[in-house]
Amino acid sequence: MASGPNDSPTKSPRNPPGIKLPGTILGVGLGGFLDGILLHQILQWHHMLTSSATANIDIGTYPATTIPGLQMNTLWDGLFHTVTWLAVLIGLGMLYSRVIGSRGRVWTSRVLWGWVLVGWGLFNLVEGIIDHHILGIHHVVSGQFQTLADLLYLAVGALLLLSGWLLQRSGRFIDLVDRNDRERTDS
Repeated sequence: MASGPNDSPTKSPRNPPGIKLPGTILGVGLGGFLDGILLHQILQWHHMLTSSATANIDIGTYPATTIPGLQMNTLWDGLFHTVTWLAVLIGLGMLYSRVIGSRGRVWTSRVLWGWVLVGWGLFNLVEGIIDHHILGIHHVVSGQFQTLADLLYLAVGALLLLSGWLLQRSGRFIDLVDRNDRERTDS
């Protein structure tokens, strides 16, 4: 029998663990990749430590306009990408494990993509609050519109989180072992 994507998390042969955690971790990694590739590398609006001179913690000064500063920023961007890459690998590994162990239970794509959006939104919110506002080690853009851009980044994160939450709630899982569920999906 079909059920919602958020059924009881108890693990049993008929009720295997869902894809909330793997989808969220995958979303964190993919959101981080998009941030790093688009904002750090393609647009070059910032790197991990480009606001270090005005940061709320003393970590030294690493302007991207100097070779030593760019080297340090490139190193930290690489460490950031390593963490996001590991999140993607962990999310994929967990997702694979959940699907393999699902015992005939499969989820509609709305459930997976909903949790991925939740993870991406969480990435934006946590990274934005910690790096942009608390530590101040970098901002979306520096200069006149710095605060506005940082707040918009948080707003996008909240919108992604809410959209993902609503999307995954509109999905369901299908129990391929339950004959009634199979007949409904075959039509």
